[in-house]
Amino acid sequence: MRTCFLFKVRRDKLDEYKSRHARVWPEMQKALREAGWHNYSLFLQPDGLVVGYVEADDFKKCHEAMKNHPINARWQAEMAPFFESPNGGTADDFMFPLEEVFHLD
Repeated sequence: MRTCFLFKVRRDKLDEYKSRHARVWPEMQKALREAGWHNYSLFLQPDGLVVGYVEADDFKKCHEAMKNHPINARWQAEMAPFFESPNGGTADDFMFPLEEVFHLD
């Protein structure tokens, strides 16, 4: 199942956000794979809008597995200051899938 989602990075943090993702911890990458995330990509617009794409058998299940993983808690704590969040949450808290309306196969 393909899943796409959006979130927003603060404009003043764009360069550092990109830098952090150029060197995602190996433990974090391993946890994502073990939780069932495949073909995971993030795309960033100059205004801070992030488009995420992931393939997973069950996105809700995989998302929950990562939310509950200790390495993810560390990663989210370090990354929290990067996000525009009305409630002060982490990216995990506002990672809502978009509805797919077309797919060329």
